[in-house]
Amino acid sequence: VQLQASGGGLVQAGGSLRLSCAASARTFSNYAMGWFRQPPGKEREFIAACSRNGANTYYADSVKGRFAISRDNTKDTVYLQMNSLKPEDTAVYYCASKITSSDAYYFTFRGSYASWGQGTLVTVSS
Repeated sequence: VQLQASGGGLVQAGGSLRLSCAASARTFSNYAMGWFRQPPGKEREFIAACSRNGANTYYADSVKGRFAISRDNTKDTVYLQMNSLKPEDTAVYYCASKITSSDAYYFTFRGSYASWGQGTLVTVSS
C-alpha cells in the first residue's frame, strides 16, 4: 500500500493542525494505522495508532488528551487531529500501515509496520 501524508505546516504554540494520510489500497479497512514523528536530531517515535475499523486507539503519553487519531474507510484516509500544540511537537510526521486480520489490534512498535508515508513537517513556534 502507498501512503501520502499531508497537512503539515507552521503553527503557533496552542494552535491546531489536522494531518491526513491517504492510502492507495484496495482494502484499506484491512489495515491498522499508526502515526509516528521524528523531531530534529532524534529517533522516530510512536504517537498514535488505531485498529482497522478505528474502534480501538492508543496514544503516547506525550500527546494523550491533545491528539486524536481517526479514520474514514470510505475515503481510505487516516487523520491526526493535533490540538494545543507545543514547540516540542515540532517534527516530521509519518503515517504507517500494517495489514491485520482483526478489528481489535493496533500496533505501537515501529517495526510492526510494513508501509510508510513520505512524512509531513510540522513546525510549532513559541
